[in-house]
Amino acid sequence: MVTLLMYVALGGVAGTLAGLFGIGGGLVIVPVLVFSFSAQGISPEVLTHLAVGTSLATIVVTSVSSIKAHHGRGAVRWDWFTGIAIGIVFGTVLGVKTAGMMSGELLQKVIGIFALLIAVQMGFGLKPKPGRTIPGRPGLIGTGGFIGWASAIFGIGGGSLTVPFLSWCNVKMQTAVATSAAVGLPIAIVGALANIEEGWGHPLLPEYATGYVYWPAFIGIVSTSVIFAKVGAKLAHSLPSDTLKRIFAVMLLLIGIRFLLS
Repeated sequence: MVTLLMYVALGGVAGTLAGLFGIGGGLVIVPVLVFSFSAQGISPEVLTHLAVGTSLATIVVTSVSSIKAHHGRGAVRWDWFTGIAIGIVFGTVLGVKTAGMMSGELLQKVIGIFALLIAVQMGFGLKPKPGRTIPGRPGLIGTGGFIGWASAIFGIGGGSLTVPFLSWCNVKMQTAVATSAAVGLPIAIVGALANIEEGWGHPLLPEYATGYVYWPAFIGIVSTSVIFAKVGAKLAHSLPSDTLKRIFAVMLLLIGIRFLLS
């Protein structure tokens, strides 16, 4: 019961972050699931991959709610989304295969380094200086491929990569966050399905897991993430988020250090 309540609370936090920052919540979900799965006695060989796959599965639901909220405000640029999504499909499958070739320990350290980089970026408010315009369809497809590849490894919705890219292309923040939320959906769908296939039949998986997706965690997280994604989307359009970003950065810094020292 305690574990289930933790998953429910995690869903609330992840949903709020998804709507607020357009990050899909994976930067929080993956570390918490790693610690939870370890406490549950799940094999270290599969627990990190299971956390990544489960995170991507929950982002499917979170993204839909977040997209609806942002689309209702007319903030999603669907013309850009289509080009990025094409690249994401191929990049995400490649990312899952790349993660599958890593040991659980190596994957944790890679995620830890990524968490540290995002902590520095968010904590110091580092942003690429707007210096160009949105590229054409080939450029969007190539960018989508990289975002999908990296997101599948880290178990995220791609917002921490998509938002800076769009900001670099002179896109205002509300539009960047909204479009990033839309981009997170194909990443999550393809990533979840690819992780189910990648982990299918693994002998060390716990009961109630299908491939690298653990359904008790999925149900607990999505039960609240949908509601709180709407809350986060409203906050994104009404509150300055610099202080929240710095707090979030400190948390990511601690998570990154913990993963690297484990």
